[in-house]
Order: sequence, then C-alpha cells, then structure tokens
Amino acid sequence: MRTFVIGDIHGQRQALVECLRMCQFDYEHDRLISLGDVCDRGPDAKGAIDELLKIRHLVYLLGNHDAWTLDWARDGNASWEWLDQGGKATIESYENAPMPFDHIFFFGKALFYFEEDRRLFVHAGFDTKLGIAQTPQEMFIWDRCLAMEAIRLHEISPEFRFGGYDEIFIGHTPTTIFHESHPRQYCNVWMMDTGAGYGRMLTVMNVDTKEFWQSVCR
Repeated sequence: MRTFVIGDIHGQRQALVECLRMCQFDYEHDRLISLGDVCDRGPDAKGAIDELLKIRHLVYLLGNHDAWTLDWARDGNASWEWLDQGGKATIESYENAPMPFDHIFFFGKALFYFEEDRRLFVHAGFDTKLGIAQTPQEMFIWDRCLAMEAIRLHEISPEFRFGGYDEIFIGHTPTTIFHESHPRQYCNVWMMDTGAGYGRMLTVMNVDTKEFWQSVCR
C-alpha cells in the first residue's frame, strides 16, 4: 500500500480528481491522508467529499473550515464569519439543501491528528511544549505557531525536530503567503497547503518518496 498526503482541498473537486489521476492513485489499495478543509471557497465542496468517500483507505483530519461546516450541517448555524470565509460556496454546492447524513458522518468521524511511524499529520499544528496528548483541540485546527516557528528555526537549525517526530505534515497555512507554489519543508515540518482555497495549486505527495503532483485550481 502506498500512502499519499494531500493539502487543503477547499471545494476543488476537479483539481482533486486530477491530482489523484496524475499520481495513479488506486482507490482500493492506496491510502490517502487528507489534512482537512475539503470545503469552503471552491465551487464543489459536495463533489469533493463524494470523491473522498470513494477511497477505501482514507484518513481524514478535521480542519477549521470543516468545523464551521459541521456546525451548519448539524444545527443550521451559518455564522457570518464562516459565510465570509467561503461558507457560502459550500452551501451553494449543496444547492441550498441540507447536507446528507453520510457527509455529516464523514465530518463527525474526522480525526484531530494521526500518528504513524514517527510521523504526525495534523491540519494546523499542536502545542510543542505540552505535546500532542495535552494539546487543546482548537489548536489542532487553528494553530499557526508551529508553521511560523518552523520557518524561523529553519534558518538557525534546519535539523531541529519538533515533538520528536521525524516528519510533521500540516495544512492550514498556505505556502502562497511566502510566494511559494510548492510544498515546503522547514525543519521537520512539511507545509502542504499550496493555495487551493485561493485558486492556486492543490498538491498531493507520496509520503515515502516525497514525489508530488499538482493541479491548478479554479
């Protein structure tokens, strides 16, 4: 089984399909670890979730946009903040109808983080002083300190390892902030959000070989 990791999809179903096609992803035998935020901003959040549900070995991590979406799906709470940050596009992808149960279940069973073979996968970050087990759940989906500190320390000590992991894969903080369109490694932190939510690139990577494939988003 090959294992791939993908950055924030943000409603870009066509780019998701294209990335999986380019890496010759096997929906039955390969594994995909999605770093969260499948919804909001892009035109087809519903279609992107439907595509992920086809994957037999999927590990899905909860993102901050997913948490907002789940609030709306469960109780109809469409906060102005969520709508302003791309929630309107998600609602429109469902043609203003309620989210189906299998999609609510999809978000409801999402993980806050995933650990395996000295690798950590998380949407945003964690408290590097307290450790993963003591980190408040909000940090897993909102934190940017890990990304910023990794970038800072990389200039001083690129061999530094946060949390004792060999590798940490995160989304949430797009590399486009630093005028980069590719995934970037700082210390042991791989930043995988390459701006799909802003019409830039969606990236999928083989976690073992570090080969990656990208598709331009709408």
